[in-house]
Amino acid sequence: MRIRVVDAFAERAFTGNPAGVCVLEAGDWPDEAWMQSVAAELNHAETAFVRPSERADADWDLRWFTPTLEERLCGHATLATTHALAADGKVSGKVAFATLSGILTATVSADGITLDFPVNRPVATPAPDGLAAAIQAEPLETYVTGELRDLLVVVRDEVTVRAVVPDYDVLAGIIERGRLRGVIVTAAGSEYDFVSRFFAPGSGIPEDPVTGSAHTSLAPYWSARLGRDKLVGYQASARGGVVHVVPAGDRVYLKGQAITVLDGELYV
Repeated sequence: MRIRVVDAFAERAFTGNPAGVCVLEAGDWPDEAWMQSVAAELNHAETAFVRPSERADADWDLRWFTPTLEERLCGHATLATTHALAADGKVSGKVAFATLSGILTATVSADGITLDFPVNRPVATPAPDGLAAAIQAEPLETYVTGELRDLLVVVRDEVTVRAVVPDYDVLAGIIERGRLRGVIVTAAGSEYDFVSRFFAPGSGIPEDPVTGSAHTSLAPYWSARLGRDKLVGYQASARGGVVHVVPAGDRVYLKGQAITVLDGELYV
């Protein structure tokens, strides 16, 4: 079957976050162990599997796998999947996906793809023991983010965000004890409204290049801080990527571009 690698939240190749995309025929899902093996083989943060849906409220069924587990929500792989389907002429305009996080929609336009995702509102929480040492930065504020349960850590400035060199063993322990998905480190930006980085060593992703789902909590946080609804975030990983965000009540709109960098055939 056909398999692609798509750089999501990327304005040029080899930036943003690469995702595997495997478009399946209608029918039953393949064996989960096989899908997990494909994701481990590609070794990207996420590999998406999508099939035509038999549901009345969805066009496609969509699942996401990290190299080690199935994920409940993934922004960049949803954007990558939408890009691949649009390139094949299988979707245009608005498309609905049935996922473990409910029905998610994406809208294709000339200047990018907009995802409609559930908000994950930050709730203030004490900083876990050892956090400052784990990220080598002093947390100013800490929050747990909705159902995703990321730890959102606000630090002093953009320089601090970019300088973070985590102790992944300590960070993994904090994530496991707190039953968290990952850790977001963020600060106000200079060129962009805010910058961030995302670490999820327990999910097989030491640092995720650009995390769409993390922006479902970054958007409401920075909107409240800055007093504006339309914001632009930059995830300051080595690859880097731009995410346009608009919080809207219990939803968040995430917009970005994508580029196919590999198109091939899977033989097993």
